[in-house]
Amino acid sequence: MIRDQGLISVEQYMGLCNALYYATRDPLGAAGDFTTAPEISQMFGEIVGGVLADCWLRAGAPPNAAYVELGPGRGTLAADALRVLRHAGFAGAVHFVETSPLLRDAQRRRHPQADWHDSLVTIPAGQPLLLVANEFFDALSIRQWVGAKERRILFEGDRLEFDVNGAIREDSPARDAVAWEIGAQLDVRGGVALIIDYGHVKTGLGETLQAVRSHRYSDVLANPGEQDLTAHVDFEALAKAASIGSIKVTRVVCQGKWLERLGIGARAAALAEAHPERGQEIASERARLCDADAMGELFKVMAIHSANWPSPAGFDE
Repeated sequence: MIRDQGLISVEQYMGLCNALYYATRDPLGAAGDFTTAPEISQMFGEIVGGVLADCWLRAGAPPNAAYVELGPGRGTLAADALRVLRHAGFAGAVHFVETSPLLRDAQRRRHPQADWHDSLVTIPAGQPLLLVANEFFDALSIRQWVGAKERRILFEGDRLEFDVNGAIREDSPARDAVAWEIGAQLDVRGGVALIIDYGHVKTGLGETLQAVRSHRYSDVLANPGEQDLTAHVDFEALAKAASIGSIKVTRVVCQGKWLERLGIGARAAALAEAHPERGQEIASERARLCDADAMGELFKVMAIHSANWPSPAGFDE
């Protein structure tokens, strides 16, 4: 495309690379390129399910509510969250927003009753949403700016290079559009959304685009379509984009604090008591999810909810 048409933007490059990447492989786990929180421990999905169940019950347990997940990976988070939701009496539909045929197949094996969508707009009307987006926004395309110039990519000899360097500012129309759609859908339908991802609380300067291959950082311009491209999520921008009508947005909290407030310590102790041979493994999983030098501080959590639904637990000091 660059040879035929000239320079392309970082936004185009990231979109093209990730479209190919996710369409052609299962990127998760030891044999893949990265591991997400639900794959680390069942405790993560159980706590997500508990928060959604609590919101649903306090909203009057509407029977037509639906569980919705954006980018559900292998369906691991959904399995753990739905186990808790079903135990609380939730019997609603399950909808997955997923574009990868390979990942849809993996999800279908674990959740044959689910329905699949390319976007939120095709979910049947009238269903309040219990929505989760875990490590979804980080893979959506970003733009990069140096001053007023949008950064682009060209060929220099036999390799790709950026056309300009300097102080980088990033934004993401793709992320803003999805956040706006979440807010718009919740405003009409009712419900709550949990957004969990790595990123920053406030909009600021700095380059965050990165590539990961085989659990190691890589050159973002190497191996196009063969490695995962992500960038830090700007939670302030997401909150602004989602603030439609009477929508409410919580403060942003670190994942570790959120999980600890919601009882991951007690859950870890119960699992260790039930499976003493796994005690050290369970403690290690908790540390990986919660410790500041692991996922605890880099990953953030924010909730969006309609005015007629309660604010979810874990966001108050």
